[in-house]
Amino acid sequence: MNKIKLLAVLGLAFLSLGPSGCGYTTRSMISDKYRTIYITPFINKIDITDQTYSANKYRIYRPTLESDVTKVVVNKYIFDGNLKPVKEDKADLILKGELTDFRKDPMRYDSNTDVSEYRVNIVVNISLWDRAENRVVWEENGFTGYYSYFTMGPQQTSESSAIDQALDDLARRIVERTVEQW
Repeated sequence: MNKIKLLAVLGLAFLSLGPSGCGYTTRSMISDKYRTIYITPFINKIDITDQTYSANKYRIYRPTLESDVTKVVVNKYIFDGNLKPVKEDKADLILKGELTDFRKDPMRYDSNTDVSEYRVNIVVNISLWDRAENRVVWEENGFTGYYSYFTMGPQQTSESSAIDQALDDLARRIVERTVEQW
């Protein structure tokens, strides 16, 4: 009988602690004073004339990529809903960014030494500013979004689709970095 009471007490204790969880929340970790954000248009800082790039003889670039980054980041903030994108004069926060690199690195070769898998990397430097206090909340250089894709076989993906996936990954990471503070 004592064992049954002990098990009942332990069971109730376990059930009462269960709903409290381990501190996980779906709520944003960003301060309540921040409700809106302005995303400045990303600036293209890729130096396509630099020939000292280790992976390729010349850097590659996709036209309007900086505009694509800006558009996808704004849309990701809208989708997330924790911070509302607004005009600069109404924003609590300002996100500033510059596109610093775009790479297409070979990952895997087939038996004919043709590239069968690439990884697309989109690299930016970003900083988040408190507009009212005109101070940097956080800043990160070399922030990267990426996507690996196959060029042949049943999992074949186009380069354009892979770039879209890398842009989405970059935007997701930027929003997570902003609202989750980690």
